[in-house]
Amino acid sequence: MAVLSTFSIVARDTATGELGVAVQTHWFAVGTLCPWIEAGVGAVATQSMVEPAYGPGALDLLRQGCDANQALDKLLGEDADRELRQVAVVDGRGNVAAHTGIRCVAYAGHQRGEGFSVQANMMASPEVWPAMHKAFLSTKGDLAERMLTALQAGQSAGGDIRGQQSAALLVAEAQRGPHPWRQVKVNLRLDDHPRPIEELARLLKVHKAYVLMNAGDSLLAEGKTAYARKKYQAAARLAPGNDELLFWGAVTMADSGFLEDALPIFKKIFSRNTQWFELLRRLPAAGLIKNDIKMMEAIQAQIN
Repeated sequence: MAVLSTFSIVARDTATGELGVAVQTHWFAVGTLCPWIEAGVGAVATQSMVEPAYGPGALDLLRQGCDANQALDKLLGEDADRELRQVAVVDGRGNVAAHTGIRCVAYAGHQRGEGFSVQANMMASPEVWPAMHKAFLSTKGDLAERMLTALQAGQSAGGDIRGQQSAALLVAEAQRGPHPWRQVKVNLRLDDHPRPIEELARLLKVHKAYVLMNAGDSLLAEGKTAYARKKYQAAARLAPGNDELLFWGAVTMADSGFLEDALPIFKKIFSRNTQWFELLRRLPAAGLIKNDIKMMEAIQAQIN
């Protein structure tokens, strides 16, 4: 049995309806055990002497029409070891249920708010979950940012008495669709890291940068060049030094007829690694960009 002394948050964004769950613990690969989510259905955090079955079990009951409290009550009623468990559930309507068993290792507790719950066990301080609750309520930004801030507050208040090791953050869309795996907007995890919450914050920035790049591609396809460039520039600011972002943005611009705008970007990329040009040469054969000899020569000229 995995001993997940953990602090976590489950939440529904009251403005967008998005669902989220975030967690940190001193245990390997918490993302495989504790956080569960499905767009439009709910989010679950299962921890302490963790029973992962609470995740899919709660989501299945929510899908059948139970609310968060009904789902959690049913699962707890079937669990002989419920007093060792700590579980929180938020459903697609914002109902919240949480349970901290009386045998969870101190310090342990939870605190609910409108559309969210924070919970922790085996903490260095009883201030961990109140600090998370306050941080989530007082933070502006999207759901992922607010949940991350809650984790940071929990760590600052003492965190896991054993230290840090792994973390995960999931956000799903508000409406359930036929392919739930496509509706997970954020899916980040650190399985083994000395400062997983700090690294999670960095990965969230990179994630947002890729979202901006994809938005730029869509705008460029619509002929909205100025708006597309702003998206690409914003992406580069979020993930400075990420040649992958620069490269594909430049490729899309060049292939869409904005070669002059793309050339300075290629020059910057090639100054660090000329292998990007070798990759570019292979794209026409795969049908990913047009086979334009003059365009390729202009781009190749950017190699010093």
